[in-house]
Amino acid sequence: MQAWKIIVLFLGAFMGGMSIFFFKGDNTKTLKLILSFSGAFLFGITVLHLIPDAYHFNDNYVGVFILAGFLFQIVLEQFSEGIEHGHMHKPEHEHIAFPLGILISLCIHAFLEGMPLAEGHQDQLVYGIALHHIPAAFALGTVLLANRQNKSKIIVFIVLFAIMAPAGYFFSYKLSTNGIGNLQHYYGRIMGVVIGIFLHISTTILFESSSDHKFTIRKMIAVLLGVGLALAGFFNEV
Repeated sequence: MQAWKIIVLFLGAFMGGMSIFFFKGDNTKTLKLILSFSGAFLFGITVLHLIPDAYHFNDNYVGVFILAGFLFQIVLEQFSEGIEHGHMHKPEHEHIAFPLGILISLCIHAFLEGMPLAEGHQDQLVYGIALHHIPAAFALGTVLLANRQNKSKIIVFIVLFAIMAPAGYFFSYKLSTNGIGNLQHYYGRIMGVVIGIFLHISTTILFESSSDHKFTIRKMIAVLLGVGLALAGFFNEV
């Protein structure tokens, strides 16, 4: 288990969330570029690394769990209001699940995202997740601030969100090293769920981070850089 992964994961979400006290929430151009880059990077890592690795377990049901993860992310977004995509809108109608439902769904999402990091060659993914969590944490803080949550509560929520990806990494590490019962036999299926979530998140980011689903030149450059970085890492390992 590597301490630097925990530090990078935590700081990405924490600094992204804390920045709401220094920047205006309506300035989203830079955040959208970060989202586009991280979405493309996550998609590239998922296709080039995670999917092939999941099928190394020779489990014919991995595909079923990939679909399950994809659908599970749709369910999570019913509570998170799309914050993991960088959405910062205030819910049209106040409901009992807010902000608890948003926080719980985001924490589950971040926990699952940290799980693939137990594999030794997933170092690139650490940076992709950390970048992805910057706008997500910023959006979370912005929505909480817009709903008149006090500063102390906002900081607690941000810290809780920031520790979930490291917690997922820790759990997955124990799982893969046979530290938690016999769950390592189902590691491929758990990764299938994570892959489904990554596929949903990355593709949604790519098509929702600009108006009318049009790729501007800046967004195209960000996407190409994200995919290019994933490819560079892949060919470096081949």
